[in-house]
Amino acid sequence: MTQKHTTPNKENQNTEMVFTKKNYQLLLISIAIVVVGFLLMMGSEGDIYDTRRTLIAPIVVLFGFTFGIYAVLKK
Repeated sequence: MTQKHTTPNKENQNTEMVFTKKNYQLLLISIAIVVVGFLLMMGSEGDIYDTRRTLIAPIVVLFGFTFGIYAVLKK
């Protein structure tokens, strides 16, 4: 028994993108927020138990990841 291999026509293909331009912009913003959070966590020479390193920076990173999830799920 022979099988017919059909190739989809260009008219039948769905060319709609999964993400829009807005999604990519929001993803770039979320990556920038995460990078800023890690830079805050690195800090400079000083107390390792500084409030900026132990409290503010992790909150900024978590916000960046949450914003990234929102950017992916936004329709």
